[in-house]
Amino acid sequence: MRRTVATLHAVPRKVPPSTERLRTRRGLRVAFVRIPGFLDEAMMRRAIARKRDGGALEDRVWHDIIASYLADAIDDAQLAALLMASTIRGLDADETAALTSAFVASGETLHAPDARTVDKHSSGGVADTASLVVVPLVAACGVPVAKLSGRALGHTGGTLDKLEALPGLRTDLAPEAFFSIVARVGCAIAAQSARLVPADKRIYALRDRTSTVPAPGLIAASIVSKKIAGGAHAIVYDVKCGNGAFMHDIAGASALARSLVTLTRAFGRRARAIVSDMNEPLGRAIGTGLELCEARDLLRGTHDDPRLLAIVMRLGSAMLAVAVPSSFDAALARTSLEAALRSGRAYETFVAMLVAQGGSARDLETMAPHPISIDAVAERAGYVTGIETVELGERARDLVAASGARAGIVVRARVGDRIARGETFATVHGDDDAAMVAAVARCFTIGEDAPQAGTLVYDETGEGSDDVSVATGAARTPARSTLERK
Repeated sequence: MRRTVATLHAVPRKVPPSTERLRTRRGLRVAFVRIPGFLDEAMMRRAIARKRDGGALEDRVWHDIIASYLADAIDDAQLAALLMASTIRGLDADETAALTSAFVASGETLHAPDARTVDKHSSGGVADTASLVVVPLVAACGVPVAKLSGRALGHTGGTLDKLEALPGLRTDLAPEAFFSIVARVGCAIAAQSARLVPADKRIYALRDRTSTVPAPGLIAASIVSKKIAGGAHAIVYDVKCGNGAFMHDIAGASALARSLVTLTRAFGRRARAIVSDMNEPLGRAIGTGLELCEARDLLRGTHDDPRLLAIVMRLGSAMLAVAVPSSFDAALARTSLEAALRSGRAYETFVAMLVAQGGSARDLETMAPHPISIDAVAERAGYVTGIETVELGERARDLVAASGARAGIVVRARVGDRIARGETFATVHGDDDAAMVAAVARCFTIGEDAPQAGTLVYDETGEGSDDVSVATGAARTPARSTLERK
C-alpha cells in the first residue's frame, strides 16, 4: 500500500522563552494565537484531517508540531484531536520514530560515560518489585546500571514512590550526581529530570485527560524517548500483559515489545524486551514500603518468592546480554547472578545505593509493615482460580494514602493454590476495617478444579537469547523476613 504523507512545513523558528507564554490555559478551551515561524492553525488542521483519514505525517511535521505546542503556537484542543486521531488510526513505524525523535529533541540528552551502562523499564503492574532487586543485582555482577524511573500511575506502583518510603532518600538527582553514584556504587535509580523530554511530560498529561494513553505508537514514543535521553547505552524492557497490566492481550504486548526494541535500535542503542504475565501480582507485597521490605528481604536471602525471583533472574540475564553482547554467555550469566545473591554482594550494593541517595542503612534494616493488620480469609475451600489484580493494587494504594508507606497488602495465596475454608488469602496492613478486608477477600476467586498452570514469560525479543532457570532456596539463612508470619 502506498504511504501517504503530509507535506506541511514550518519556517525556521526560535522558541519563545517560557516567561513569554502568550495565553493562559483553561482546560481545552484555549484561544488560538498566531506565532510567526510555527505551524499555524490551518496547517495544524490539515495535519489533523490527514491523520483522521488514515494518512501519515512526514518526519518534519511531527517535529514542527511538538515545537509549536511547546511554544503555545497550537493549543490543547488541536493537539488532543491529533492524539485521538493517532489513537484510532495508529502511527506507522516512521511516524513513531519521528515522534520519538521530536520528544528527545525537546530537551537535553545525557550520555553515560561507560558504554556498558544499562537501563531497565517496566510497563507497569502490581507488586512489581523487580527493579528494586535487579538493579543492584546486575550492578553486583560488574555492569553499571543507570535507571530513570517514574511514579505510580493508576493502580500500578511507582519505583520512585517505593524508594522514597525510606526516610531521607532522594530521587531528584542532578545528572552529574546521578552518574557519580553509578560510578562509585555501580547503580542509581532517579527521577527523570525536568530538562529531559519536557514535551513528553506535557503531552502525557494531555493524553491522560483525553483517554489517549492506550495507543501503541504513542506509548512506544513516550517510553523510548525517555530512555534515549537518559543516556544508557543498552535498555531492557519488561512489557506486562494480563488483567493487572495496561496491555491485556499477548499479541498486542508482543507487538509493543518488538516496537520498543526496533525503535531503540534505530537510535543506536542495544535493546531487548520480554513480555511477562500480570494476571496476578508479581511479588507478594503491594504498597510502597512493603515492596521496599520485600526487595530488601529477597536480596539478603530472608524471603523467597519463586515468581518474583524468576522474573528478576530473567531480566538480570537480559541486562547482562545487552550490556556486553559480544561476550555474553547464558550459563555464565545465570551463575554470576546466583553468586551475587548468595554471597550478599547484591544486598551490599543495594544498601550502598540507598545510602548514596540519602537513605539510612539502619532505617532500611528496621523497616517493618504497619503494626495494625488483619487477615482476609476464604469463606470456602477450593482452588484459587483468579485474582482481581487491579482491585488489589487500588486497595493497597488507598491503604498507603490513609495510613502511610508501611501500609498495604501482603498476598498469601497464588493462582493455582489449594486453600481451606478460613485460610488466609492476604494480610491487610494499616486498616482493620471490615469493609476493606471483605473487599480484599473478594479479589480472590475460588473454584472446584485446579486451573491450568500459567506462563510467566510469553515472549522475548532483541539482543541475545537465553532461558534462565531459577534456583531458589539456596540462599543464606539469616533472620526471617518482616513480611513472613511471626
